[in-house]
Amino acid sequence: MSAETVTILAVDDLPQNLRLLDAVLGARGYRVLTAASGEEAIRMLPTSGADLVLLDVVMPGIDGYEVCRRIRATPGFEFLPVVMITASGEQEKLRAIEAGADDFVTKPFNQGELLARVASLARVKRYQDTIERQRAELAQWNLDLEARVEAQVAELQQVNRLRRFLSPQLVDLVIDSGDEGFLRSHRREIVVVFCDLRGFTSFAEASEPEEVMGVLAEYHAALGELIYRFEGTLERFTGDGLMVFFNDPLPCDDAAERAVSMAVAMRDRVIELAAEWSRRGNDLGFGIGIAQGFATLGRIGFEGRFDYAAIGSVTNLAARLCAAAGSWQILVAQRVFSAAEGLAVGRSVGELELRGFSRPIRAFDVTGMISRTGG
Repeated sequence: MSAETVTILAVDDLPQNLRLLDAVLGARGYRVLTAASGEEAIRMLPTSGADLVLLDVVMPGIDGYEVCRRIRATPGFEFLPVVMITASGEQEKLRAIEAGADDFVTKPFNQGELLARVASLARVKRYQDTIERQRAELAQWNLDLEARVEAQVAELQQVNRLRRFLSPQLVDLVIDSGDEGFLRSHRREIVVVFCDLRGFTSFAEASEPEEVMGVLAEYHAALGELIYRFEGTLERFTGDGLMVFFNDPLPCDDAAERAVSMAVAMRDRVIELAAEWSRRGNDLGFGIGIAQGFATLGRIGFEGRFDYAAIGSVTNLAARLCAAAGSWQILVAQRVFSAAEGLAVGRSVGELELRGFSRPIRAFDVTGMISRTGG
């Protein structure tokens, strides 16, 4: 510690004593400030930058003991080193300690002793300053850490909310950009896939709830993996029913191809599951409907529980085609089949009378896919 970094506030009503202290301490590189009374010292203290106070006991007005007590009662100065300059009497030394003094020197003071005591207490002050600075830094680090944790929790909440209906790739895109503007209501052409299990109602009525939940868990896990693989947007699970759409919120030029490819992959996967279910005595099939058209999309719900939904006749058409499909059949509207031409293999099933639609709907049964690199 270099002496020039240490500021000493010397308090004495006798100018000659202040000059002496300044001469002794200033020669060693200390910065000396002087106050001619206790009241002046108290006024100077907050802006003085003092590292140590040399305080005479006997002064007019408030004496050194009272000044020391007031220093100790001032926030931020409770541990400021105070050296009392006393007479040789033990009673004065005792009162100095009781007032809160850290040390004392007697008059007439020995210069070597004074310098040694000042240097020792100045080191203590620097240690205190270091501890206080580290405490403040630690407090700031804790605040920064709390802010980061809050931000990370908010991000995790956002991720968890988005992952309920978006593919991981899209969730990453939203998190990186910080933009959830796509959640606002908007209109777009989409391809909707609706699917469900055949015979599920009878199975659920005849089976224990635990068995039903086990089948649904296997079914949802298998289809969920395929939804993510083909980067579809999951709108909802409704028991054994499931609705996915493409081309929103992330636009894609091959929405129909992705939808049909996913549907075929779903059917193949559920066929595998159904073989195991059959060995357990459960006879379940699977049907899919796919339609293309415009819908209004966006966030619906209430604070604390939101979903991302598509509203429009295209969702009803996909659901009606699914209801009309036989077990293991994929029925698609003409627009979907035409858009997937060159990839999907199928046949026309003619025009279907579907509930809720005033005109017949031309549909196709997709039986497979032409082998090529796909989604």
